[in-house]
Amino acid sequence: MILYDAVWAPNPRRVRVYLAEKGLTIERRMVDLADGENLREPFLSVNDRGTVPVLELDDGQRIPDSVAICRYLEALHPDPPMFGRTPEEIGQIEAWTRKIEAEGYAGVVYAFRNRNKHMVGRALSGHWPPVPQCAELVMRGQNMWNWFVEMMDARLEGRDWIATEAYSFADLTAQITVDFAKATRLSDGALPPALAKWHERVSARASAAA
Repeated sequence: MILYDAVWAPNPRRVRVYLAEKGLTIERRMVDLADGENLREPFLSVNDRGTVPVLELDDGQRIPDSVAICRYLEALHPDPPMFGRTPEEIGQIEAWTRKIEAEGYAGVVYAFRNRNKHMVGRALSGHWPPVPQCAELVMRGQNMWNWFVEMMDARLEGRDWIATEAYSFADLTAQITVDFAKATRLSDGALPPALAKWHERVSARASAAA
């Protein structure tokens, strides 16, 4: 297998953290996003949407989505479990992962891509016709982020982890979201108490350096 990766983007990092948690090593090919390598050939023949990560299987099939890649690898390597063991755990982890993506990560992306001067005409990630930036989406993203932080702090009051009693893919996804918000300066890094303590816990894991 070959993993098409990129050094600073959040979705490739999500796969790297997952691999580190599972103790897996996969051959990597780095894609230079700053140079626009993902938006031209030969990479567009790998993924015509121009996004990373992409996992290329030994038979040539490709999986061009970070969660789908992790799901595929989870099926091959179920231990330690990142998506739950029981039906209840699986349901809670899935629900919280989707909530974090829709309410937190999406808000960070809205703000980042619609205010960054390097994203003019590229308000959607990947290979699209020109998409203009929208100032209203910056405000929406900031509001979504503020609401997300409040919601997550309330959820984590008296808890160590988000979805279940153990670290899971939901925590991984939230970690990527919080770190991405700080990296894009949507957040100054200050977090309310319960969320801050949780972030200290996930940041102390060896996988956080991936």
